[in-house]
Amino acid sequence: MDADLKESILGALEQVIDPELGIDIVNLGLVYDIEMTDEGKAIVTMTLTAMGCPLAGIIVDQVQLALKDLPEVKDTEVNIVWNPPWSKDRMSRYAKIALGIPD
Repeated sequence: MDADLKESILGALEQVIDPELGIDIVNLGLVYDIEMTDEGKAIVTMTLTAMGCPLAGIIVDQVQLALKDLPEVKDTEVNIVWNPPWSKDRMSRYAKIALGIPD
C-alpha cells in the first residue's frame, strides 16, 4: 500500500472516536496495522483499551463505516487483538494532553 493511501485510511480512522475516552482510535494508539489486499479489502488490526469492552461492536462498525467512503476500499475487515497489550505509552502526545496524562 502506498503512503498516500495509508495516510487517507488513517485520516478516516481518526473520525472513529472511542466512546468512553472521547479521543479517536488512531491517537489513542489502538490501530496496530493496516493492510490492503489486491482486491481492495482493508484489514485493520487493532486493540481496545480494555478486554471485554462493551462498546467493541460499535467501534468495529464505526471503523467499517469510516473506510466505506474511500474509493480504494471495497471491503473492510477488523481484527481485534490483545497482543501486544495496549498501554498509555501508545497514545499520541495530543491524546495524552487531551486526557491530562503527563508525557
